[in-house]
Amino acid sequence: EADDKKKALELSLKDSQTAIDEMTGLISTLSEEISALAAGIKSLDKAVSEATAQRQEENADFKELMANDGTAKEVLAWAKNRLNKFYNPKLYQAPPKRELSGEERITVNMGGTLAPTTLGGIA
Repeated sequence: EADDKKKALELSLKDSQTAIDEMTGLISTLSEEISALAAGIKSLDKAVSEATAQRQEENADFKELMANDGTAKEVLAWAKNRLNKFYNPKLYQAPPKRELSGEERITVNMGGTLAPTTLGGIA
């Protein structure tokens, strides 16, 4: 009976040792997978930050392009209006009358001239 208990305990010990070895292997495998996933997350974060920087740069370029496009359209409209003044006076639109401040009215009434203004922010 003592031998049977001893063999049973030895088998139980071997089974426990086998289970421990399997779990240790499984733990190391899972640790490697976790490390690989962490590296993947870091590379994704880097890719996202690079893509964000690229989008911000493209957005800034687009805004600059749209601003330049708007300015070009203003210049073309101004030039077209000036050409209409000479070639097609019916289509010419005179610039709006400028509202003078008190100082400017005094200057004009005294025979002075005002500083020229730019049309539509165009120098």
